[in-house]
Amino acid sequence: MIKPWMAIGGATVAIALLSNVIRPKDTKWFRRLERPDWLSFEKLIPVIWTTVFICGGWSAYITWQQSQSWPTMVGYALLELVTVAYTPATLWTHSLKLGTVLGATGSVLGLCLAGWVAQYSFWATLLLVPYLLWSPIGSWVTWRMHQLNSGSTRPSP
Repeated sequence: MIKPWMAIGGATVAIALLSNVIRPKDTKWFRRLERPDWLSFEKLIPVIWTTVFICGGWSAYITWQQSQSWPTMVGYALLELVTVAYTPATLWTHSLKLGTVLGATGSVLGLCLAGWVAQYSFWATLLLVPYLLWSPIGSWVTWRMHQLNSGSTRPSP
């Protein structure tokens, strides 16, 4: 029998894999973009997101144990889908503006989910704090990059 932590972990990994559908030309475009001078932590971003997703999965597990609420699990899945959509959507469209909108949408969804989860578990809510802190930072970095690269948001011929 599949245990809840296995199902939640499997769903988290499966959804996260969707963000890896990117084309080399899009990665090249992203690497050429100008970054803010203060963006010194870019190499840590994969580690930060890994931590955020682990905490989110753990939060979902605790919430499931407390509530057995499918609508709440759909909320977690929706939040992860919006979050992982950032990379392919931004890269495919070469639009940092779209990336900013997706990031901000994730921030709002994260707040809503945290508010909903709070009725079930303090610890599950606390585990969403890394997302609630990092998502607005990531959105802000993308917005600043959009400002710096306003002429670079369309694919090169």
